[in-house]
This record gives sequence, C-alpha cells and structure tokens, in this order.
Amino acid sequence: MDLSNVKLIVSDMDGTLLNSREEVSQLFFKQFHKLKELGIHFVAASGRQYNSIAQKLHPIMNEITIVGENGGVIKRQQKTLLLQTFDTNKVIKLIPALRNINNTSIILCGENSAFIESKNENFINMFQEYYSKHEKVKDLTTIPHKNPIIKIALYHPESSEEFIYPSVKQFEETFLLKISGKNWLDISNQNSNKGTAIKYLQNEMKITPQETVVFGDYLNDLEMLESAHHSYAMENAHEDVKKTARFMTDSHNSFGVEKIIQQVIDSRRN
Repeated sequence: MDLSNVKLIVSDMDGTLLNSREEVSQLFFKQFHKLKELGIHFVAASGRQYNSIAQKLHPIMNEITIVGENGGVIKRQQKTLLLQTFDTNKVIKLIPALRNINNTSIILCGENSAFIESKNENFINMFQEYYSKHEKVKDLTTIPHKNPIIKIALYHPESSEEFIYPSVKQFEETFLLKISGKNWLDISNQNSNKGTAIKYLQNEMKITPQETVVFGDYLNDLEMLESAHHSYAMENAHEDVKKTARFMTDSHNSFGVEKIIQQVIDSRRN
C-alpha cells in the first residue's frame, strides 16, 4: 500500500488514539513532530468536547485541527472554523421526551461548555472525563436561548443501543442519531457528523480523499471513514466499522494508530 502521498491524518480519540487508560502515547507525540516536518497535517476528531480533546493533546493543541462533538465544531489555534448549531425551539421541545427515558442522563453541548441537570454523582464523576468544562443547571430548557447547542449527548450506564435508541428512534427524520459508544448516544443536526467535518477540511486545505488517512472504532466514525481512501478500523472496533473501513490496524492498546503513522513516515524515506 502506497502511503507516500498522504497529506492529512485524522484520528478518533476514545478507542483509537487513546488507550484504555484514556492516554495518548509518548510515541505519538514524537511521531507528530516528524509529520509536521513532512508537511502532513493532523486532525483529532471525536465525540468529546473541544476542551477535553485539547487537554489530551495539550502539547500540540495549537498545531493541529480539532473536530469536537462529532463534527459540530471545528477549531484550529483556538479559532472556530465551523459551528453547526441546533434550532433552539427544537432542542427545547426535545428535552421533556429525553427526560422520560429511564436511567438516562442528558448533556447539552455548547461551543464552550456542556450543561447537565443530573445530580447522580457517579455519572458526574465519569462525565467530567469527556466534558471538562461544564455547568450544573436546574432546568436544561432554559439553556438553549442563551447558549447555542451543537449536540445532545445521552448516557446510559448499561447500553445506549439497548436502552436509549428504541426511545429516540422516532426522531430519526428530524435529527441525526449516532450510537457513539457502549454507553453513549448522540443527537445532532442531520448534516452534522465527522464525515462532513473532514470534507470541509479537505476542501479548505485542498486535500483529496486519496491523500487522507482516517482511523476510527465506533459508529460515529462511519461517515468519516468514507471520506478517506486510506480508512482504518481498529482491531477493537465495532463490526460495522470493520465492514466500512478498507483496512485494519491493531487495537488502541497495541499502538494501532502509531503503527500506520510510522508507515506513512517511512514511506517518505524510500
């Protein structure tokens, strides 16, 4: 496989670039500087909040592009390139229906902060890993008028696919629903996904799908994988992701992303 023409590398975070301890490897940071020397741009694309991604990649955060909230926001050097917000009234009407889903926590995701009304301490402690900047409020329906919402994240402690999806399936014609993890389901605008975000960047940077490498592991990565010729599913990926990607790499705990990045670097030496 010829990787010598690659100009853009895009990676998901959880289950992909991050290992099971939620860490970015030191090997990746070393490789990044080589990629920069070669003129290859790196993009971190995640369902996480922008601030959470930036913290994980803090040493290089101003040298990369960050796609947060499943494509809802794109930032580079802390400047917003793209923001895809909900219709305020649609969010307010949706919240009461979401509150009726048993044992499910709701997060309204704004550009600069997330908002929750949950008082469940176990959920709050866990959720801070993904939403480092957040506010606890009494009533989520008061938020959208003051803070444009780019994504709604729902969390179930057992299974989002089994316990959340059946209750929100009725909204599929109005919103984009993405099962983004074992416990997570995300609601976005119909055209707001990682794939449209990467296509936006490809157009902005004049980079083709043939010059793009993408890594992913879960269902919110499907459109993103379709935006690149060099699409890789992690060994630990969801089966539908493996079917969509053209290639496979090792798991997030076995440096799957780093191994392919090294191949890109080595291809320039030949």
